[in-house]
Amino acid sequence: MNNVYILGGAQTDFERNWTKEGKNVVGILKEAFTDGLNDAGLSYEDIISLNKDNRVACYVGNFIAEQYISQGHLGAFITEVSPAFYGVPCARYEAACASSSVALDAAITKIQNGDYDVAVVIGWELMKTVDSKVGGDILGRAAYYEKEGKGIDFPFPKLFGRLADETIKKYNLDENRYMSALAQISNINYSNAKRNSMAQTRKWFMSYEQANMRGTATNMLVGGRLATSDCSQVTDGAAVVILCSKKFIDERNIEKAPVVKGYGHRVAPMRFDKKMEESKNNKYILPWTRQTVLDAYRRSGLTIDDIDVFETHDCFTSSEYAAISAFGITEPGEEWNAVEDGTIAFDGAKPINPSGGLIGCGHPVGASGARMFLDIYKQVAGKAGKYQVKNGEVKNALMLNIGGSATTNYVFIVGKE
Repeated sequence: MNNVYILGGAQTDFERNWTKEGKNVVGILKEAFTDGLNDAGLSYEDIISLNKDNRVACYVGNFIAEQYISQGHLGAFITEVSPAFYGVPCARYEAACASSSVALDAAITKIQNGDYDVAVVIGWELMKTVDSKVGGDILGRAAYYEKEGKGIDFPFPKLFGRLADETIKKYNLDENRYMSALAQISNINYSNAKRNSMAQTRKWFMSYEQANMRGTATNMLVGGRLATSDCSQVTDGAAVVILCSKKFIDERNIEKAPVVKGYGHRVAPMRFDKKMEESKNNKYILPWTRQTVLDAYRRSGLTIDDIDVFETHDCFTSSEYAAISAFGITEPGEEWNAVEDGTIAFDGAKPINPSGGLIGCGHPVGASGARMFLDIYKQVAGKAGKYQVKNGEVKNALMLNIGGSATTNYVFIVGKE
């Protein structure tokens, strides 16, 4: 298969509320596309030129704009952004919070097959168009809505609260130690976000002590044992990634562009109960998440020892905790070790979410996969600025993006060629 290179990309400022600014979906898409193309050294004129020979395509990741802004047909909708997209092949991809990872997968595959030389991937979601209760109900569609979401206030905090319960039970953990580890995960993500000029919470206050004061007026419980500090954010945002072929790299005399080295994609049972039932005899609480990581390692020829930095799907602290062993950083049930000893901290041996993650950077659902991919590209390319880890000496980086209650699982590995 042909190599797939990353030219660049951009994300919008996740702190912004586009509805309050009086701007709609066209506004956020125009800004994201323009900034992404500029970062990759391309223009709308390049898109027009490439399209004359059918060498460019676009891929849109979005979860549920039909509910948030009453708009579907999102692939064709990019023609509202610029006439440069007239005639460009484009479609929308959906897999809940992993929607833009599906779009990336499709784009990567097309370039590997030699169908196109440039792929423009955009993930986006406008979530601040509704109040929090309505938004929680909309997000319930990422679960089995009739059985796990309908009529339940904020279903996902409850589902990932159950993941916390099941983790304690499965590994016979000390509850205080486990909850302390979750508080430290929250603290790490908020602290990392302060280095990221595009992070939603870069001006917010959070500390380990605050995160560990669950059930108080300033850190209310939202789902079982989990509190506000354990949750990712409701976010408006978009992220663009530009991919290309070796042929395009040679034509433009581009040097040292990072390359996609491997991927994994697995789907677990839709319902949380069935996930737990299936995993009873497996040492991993989320075995299909672990298998997705193993598939990416196998395809890339790499192991945990080769990965310098991770971006993971911390929709809740309990999901990041489970990811630590899924990556192979620790054995399952011993994840607290990597939290307590600083392994996953910004300056640790295996830093996780230097961007701030979904908790710190933000979680515009359809954009998160593309945002994580963009951030591991930045780490490999040495372009992460103040949140660059290991003095820019990152050879390989891995991202994990999940949809639903770890139902759709996607992993990508990006590295130096």
